[in-house]
Amino acid sequence: MSKMDVSPPVPATPARRGRPPKVKTEGVGGDTRESILDAAEDLFSKHGFYGVTIREVAREAGVDTALVHYYFGAKRDLFDAVFLRRAEVWNNERVEAINRYALSNAGTMTLEGLLRAFLEPPFQWSLKGGPGWKHYSALVAQTNANPAFGGETMARYFDPAIRRLIELVKAVLPDAREVDLYWAYHNLSGALTLTLGETGRLDRLSGGLCRSGDLETACDYMVRFAAAGFRAVCPSQT
Repeated sequence: MSKMDVSPPVPATPARRGRPPKVKTEGVGGDTRESILDAAEDLFSKHGFYGVTIREVAREAGVDTALVHYYFGAKRDLFDAVFLRRAEVWNNERVEAINRYALSNAGTMTLEGLLRAFLEPPFQWSLKGGPGWKHYSALVAQTNANPAFGGETMARYFDPAIRRLIELVKAVLPDAREVDLYWAYHNLSGALTLTLGETGRLDRLSGGLCRSGDLETACDYMVRFAAAGFRAVCPSQT
């Protein structure tokens, strides 16, 4: 049982709940920006960054192409705005959940409890947040595997939450080596984004025995699988 301090760090930004924050909320301008972001998110999630043009986003949003450029600039800037909008909600909730778990279970934390606190927010948003969150989950899955800019994008928006998780895992596995912790998380990250992508691969592979859209079951399996994985690759050094 570790005596590592598990008190939460001061958050860089206040946690947000509910719908993704609007960049601008007053008047027609805020609605237009949201419509563009929604259209871009849908298209990027289906066709990837390189398979979507600004003109297609404008047509999907029902606005002039010039308006997309006016609000967001180049296509990469638009992509970043799409990615940030829900990343703030998703990751702030994850950090809040694991901090709350750590404070409520000081000295008695388990890997299963910690991982469940970390994993449930993205699963719950994908389950209950509506089509936009389904699109976002698919977009994260694509971005996490993108060799061109995926690593940089994920690092910018997801690393603070992941580093806090690893810090707390070290409290549960105090003898674990840093290299083992990062490899363990790497494997969890791949499983998480593939699962949230709901590609249907599992359905076909299992002959319908498993359903990729059954995210509540998927979360339960992932918690147990990931906890066992962390223990397997982070053996005690004593």
